[in-house]
Amino acid sequence: MDKKIMIIFSILIVFTVFFAGCNDIFPGEDGKTTYEAHTSKISCTLTYGYWVNCTGDGRYEINYDCDTPEVLNGQVSSLTIHNNDYTENSIAGNNMISWNIDDDINKNHKLGITANIVNENYIVSDLNGGNSLTIAEISEQYPELVEQYCQPQSNKTIIYINPDSPSIKSQALTTYNDANTDNAFLIAKELFKWLKQTTTYQIHTDSNSVQDSAYTMTYKTGDCDDLSFLYISLCRAVDIPARFIRGFLVEKSNDEVIVTPHAWTEVFVGGGIGNSGWISVECAGTATIIDAEINQNFALESASHIRLFKDDGSHESLNSSLSGLSYLMYGNRDIESEPIAYATNYEILEKKELVVNKNGMRSYQ
Repeated sequence: MDKKIMIIFSILIVFTVFFAGCNDIFPGEDGKTTYEAHTSKISCTLTYGYWVNCTGDGRYEINYDCDTPEVLNGQVSSLTIHNNDYTENSIAGNNMISWNIDDDINKNHKLGITANIVNENYIVSDLNGGNSLTIAEISEQYPELVEQYCQPQSNKTIIYINPDSPSIKSQALTTYNDANTDNAFLIAKELFKWLKQTTTYQIHTDSNSVQDSAYTMTYKTGDCDDLSFLYISLCRAVDIPARFIRGFLVEKSNDEVIVTPHAWTEVFVGGGIGNSGWISVECAGTATIIDAEINQNFALESASHIRLFKDDGSHESLNSSLSGLSYLMYGNRDIESEPIAYATNYEILEKKELVVNKNGMRSYQ
């Protein structure tokens, strides 16, 4: 998803992620913790992409790769592709619609996708790491995943995901040793706990650039991209495969449906847990209570999260996830572009309480 979209909508993340992680908590006498009922299943019609207005004289070239939507627990249907001059591609394992327009006529191009979506919360019930593999078992049984998802990732100049950074490697090893376990799920949880206790979610006010993980490690602040890159780096530093997910948050606030570009992570712990061994981790929550962060954002993907892009661990994949619309102009051509991201027909299908018992088992009731 293009960073231009993220700048326009990033201010909204403060509110959407804040409310996603700070629901009222009701401790029970039996040791259970119950969170205030919140949206657990939605349906909507999601439209996203770009308006590209071409005026003046001269030839122009427009290039845009648009990811198709995906959900973990639900369905995507009735996919409508705007502007028929497209091809279907697979980039880094992601299904994409691509436009490569070479023209010289004045036109307002709408490039994008509309889809009907039903999405439900996707949760790992056991917070104790039951059935998770150890880090040693992952290295032995899935060496290809360790090779694919435990390396640095960069563009030509910046290492965004950097498990080899001395400060990141040192902190990851310290957390690993202090945890006194080799269970990958529990180590990932301890690294998440360190992240949330040490860093602060904050949007960029003076730059639209994504920070590299070493910078975020130093200054302990960043937006959803930055915190996700740091968390992925920490996991990879102790040989836990981790990857970058990009998509949208679709939420309703004050009778208005807000669609916000967003980023989060997945960590591989094996054992048939979660999505074929991968668990979702939301790094941009802002709850002040660490247990609330873990219970609501670790190994859980809420119904508001609509996936678009899943990283494959390569430099090319990361660069693709950070790119978007591009164009070239010749002669006296002028081009203006505007991102599109909105949802209609939004409906809350279910609202449930998240309940965590004293034994670390959670469920929706």
